[in-house]
Parts: sequence; structure tokens; C-alpha cells
Amino acid sequence: MPTNRTPRPLVPREHGVLRPRDVAGRRISRTAIGRLTKARALERVGRGLYVPAGARITEHHTLAEAAKRVPAGVVCLLSALSFHRMTTQSPHEVWLAIDVKARKPRADWPPMRIVRFSGRARTFGVERHVVEGVEVLVTSRAKTVADCFKYRNKIGIDVAIEALKEYLGRRGRSMEELEQAAEVCRVGRIIRPYVEALA
Repeated sequence: MPTNRTPRPLVPREHGVLRPRDVAGRRISRTAIGRLTKARALERVGRGLYVPAGARITEHHTLAEAAKRVPAGVVCLLSALSFHRMTTQSPHEVWLAIDVKARKPRADWPPMRIVRFSGRARTFGVERHVVEGVEVLVTSRAKTVADCFKYRNKIGIDVAIEALKEYLGRRGRSMEELEQAAEVCRVGRIIRPYVEALA
């Protein structure tokens, strides 16, 4: 008997970026994913990565892709600065922190710059954000500033100073959190003169 009910989509739009194993519980095989892609119900956005057709792609799309590739990775440094809108730079790689003992991810997309954090430097100031339905770990503003000073030889002292200026100019800033982050990153003595000059 014909019905006017709209069939429920196999992959809801709010699912965000997904891998084949993400929909295994919905009994969707790799073959079915291929058919859905040909039928334009899914769009392939990277090797082994798909989004539902019509899904809203944001400026932070590559962060969602990186989080799918490396769930324990933490978006940091230039990518965290961009996420928090604390820089004029637009990194062409996703800067991702992983544990010192973790295996380096092998992925052709998105391009990633891997740095290794250990101990409290890896866990302090980590925030959870949802980007396109995907949970993404990102360093907080204060921790990002401290990281920039710690890795100033990699990213440039000018970038670190710009990040500090942005941080100090924001409402709701926490000097206590910045001091804690600087202590965790062991850059307290390095960052203090800049804070005093800019405050």
C-alpha cells in the first residue's frame, strides 16, 4: 500500500564526518556506503571519510576530519590559535598534539603537523568542542598561548607575542590560568616580561 511518509535517511545529517565503522551499527556495509556515495546521499571528503549529503561544512572542517583520524589528538598551536580566533594566520596543516609514546598517525588527509606532549603538558587546558557533530579536543586559549612560547622556535616568537596580545585583550581572560599554563609548559620566566610589557 503506497505511503506518503518520507523514509528516514540511513545516515542523518547531524552525524557529521564519519568513517565506515561509525555506521557499522546501522548495518551499513562498505558496499552500501559506495552505493550511497554514487547516489549522492553521502559525499566523500577524504580517504575513508564521508559526510551526509547537504551537511553543513564549516571553516573548522579539517579539525573534525583530524579528530576522526586521531581521536586522542589535541588541536594545538597554530590550529588552536585559528580556532580561538587569536591569529591572522590560516594554517594549511592541522597542528595536533599526541602523547610522546603514541604511534604517529598515517593519514593522507587532512595534512597534519604532529607534535608530542607529555604528562600535564598533554592534559592541562584541554577543552572539548563539537565540530560538525564530531568531538574535537582543543587546547584552551591560555594553554595555547603558553604552548606558543614553548614552541616559539617552531612557530616564531612574533606569533607567540601576537597570541599573547590577543589573549590579554579578551574579556574573560584569566591571568591565573595563563600563569598555570606557563608553569606547566615551563615558560613562566620567558612569558612574564612580555605580560608585564603588554598589560
